[in-house]
Amino acid sequence: MDRQINLPITADIAESLTSGDYVYLSGEMYVARDAAHKRMMEVLEKGETLPIDIENATIYYMGPSPARQGRPIGSAGPTTASRMDKYAPTLLDLGEKAMIGKGKRTKEVLDAIVRNKAVYFAAVGGAGALLSKCITASEVVCYDDLGAEAIRKITVKDFPVIVVADCHGNNLYETAILQYCKNS
Repeated sequence: MDRQINLPITADIAESLTSGDYVYLSGEMYVARDAAHKRMMEVLEKGETLPIDIENATIYYMGPSPARQGRPIGSAGPTTASRMDKYAPTLLDLGEKAMIGKGKRTKEVLDAIVRNKAVYFAAVGGAGALLSKCITASEVVCYDDLGAEAIRKITVKDFPVIVVADCHGNNLYETAILQYCKNS
């Protein structure tokens, strides 16, 4: 099913999504990768407040390339989500509602998605130049010293993703394999 969704994702929106849905996101989301996630965990371990509002946040696992003249961002393809797996359950428990990346997630992340009525979306790897055309604004909001791994806030319009893991416990990577084997 194709869905148009305005961010932020809420628990009600997450509950309405099913693994395999095609979704077009519009609104604001954050961009963060490994180094930014590690730093956020260090902040939490010190008992300090995160530098971003994590409640109902969507985090896109992406490290952009430099923007060409007249564009808000360069190529913007997803990075492998499993590199954030040791951090994701904590952020989901704090209120994050959606993640965008590519590739499989650990059982701990999948359990946290269900527990927190969240969702994991996949963006198409290798399509960074095309995905960047859906980004209308980009600004570094913290950890500027991390360069391409700084946390950014981006604004997207009709950003295409696929629901991989939904809050009902469905995982497209598992069900697609079963369907393929059944049809073979």
